[in-house]
Amino acid sequence: MSTKLPALLLAALLFVLPACDKREDKKETAPDNPPATPPKAGAEKPGKAAADEPPWISLFDGKTLKNWKQSGFAGEAKARVEDGCILLPPGATLTGITYTGKDLPTMNYEIELEAKRVDGSDFFCGLTFPVDKSSATLVLGGWGGSLVGISSLDGNDAANNETTKMVTFEDKRWYHIRVCILKEKLEAWIDDDKVVDADTKDRKIDVRIDIEECKPCGLATYQTLGAIRNIRARKLWKE
Repeated sequence: MSTKLPALLLAALLFVLPACDKREDKKETAPDNPPATPPKAGAEKPGKAAADEPPWISLFDGKTLKNWKQSGFAGEAKARVEDGCILLPPGATLTGITYTGKDLPTMNYEIELEAKRVDGSDFFCGLTFPVDKSSATLVLGGWGGSLVGISSLDGNDAANNETTKMVTFEDKRWYHIRVCILKEKLEAWIDDDKVVDADTKDRKIDVRIDIEECKPCGLATYQTLGAIRNIRARKLWKE
């Protein structure tokens, strides 16, 4: 019996150990809490599926200036459509157009476009957009060609608030611009670079007085030939 007992114990151990190994492998390959996919910045309300996202509203048909009018700046040049783009030629000071459509959101929405500086040395796109009952302007390439920022926050324009940034823009290159207008925040991107992240809670938001004619939504250039295309907007979620 003394020689048979160790052999029986050895056989039992060999039967049990593989089963333990299999249980451990299963635990490692099937974690209980897989990592979640992070939501897209500024663009989705929690609990909303992609299928529930509101549709885009096109603000430019690529052929005409339907739903747009000249802003009426003193000495402005006449905007025109060419090769699927809105061209804003240099005027005495500002050249601008104002959107006259009735379907534009005013809060919890995003607006995007593509813009390029064809010629000149100042801002090639001043995008004015509604913010609740007011408006603000994202300036691209102002004050000599490189300044980016929001005009205005608490009366301080794009050159004099926390959104001020200097960006080197290349002539004749298209830039994708996106702005998110939220209840207490303004965010903006140039291509994939976030250039504005401003807390707007309890702050005064309005445009500079010299660009009032673009309200509530408009486009402007300053002594610069700018091209704009693919302008559209949408609510960030269904309410």
